[in-house]
Amino acid sequence: MSFTGKYELQSQENFEPFMKALGLPDDQIQKGKDIKSISEIVQDGKKFKVTVTTGSKVLHNEFTIGEECEMEMLTGEKVKAVVQLEGNNRLVANLKGLKSVTELNGDTITNTLTMGDLTYKRISKRI
Repeated sequence: MSFTGKYELQSQENFEPFMKALGLPDDQIQKGKDIKSISEIVQDGKKFKVTVTTGSKVLHNEFTIGEECEMEMLTGEKVKAVVQLEGNNRLVANLKGLKSVTELNGDTITNTLTMGDLTYKRISKRI
């Protein structure tokens, strides 16, 4: 299954408490909570390029399945991570105490971020 495509955020759960726990300033949280972000994924075999555009903020990460890479977090901090592919439709990464699971089902991508007992869930549809 190919992840390649553009996806628009449809819904999210726990955005504000999760972003506060990450340490994002309140003004950024308020600006970002109602913006429908666009995620663009380009998959070439085991190589991925992911660009998430939320208003004027652009987050860009590139990685190869199973290889250590540097990833930018929502806070702008860069951390080392290894992304694994589970089955043919789940990308799993651990970033500095944060677990990210991205699952593709048809035209829907569900991204679940877990930090301690807090979970933030984003559901996006292919456009």
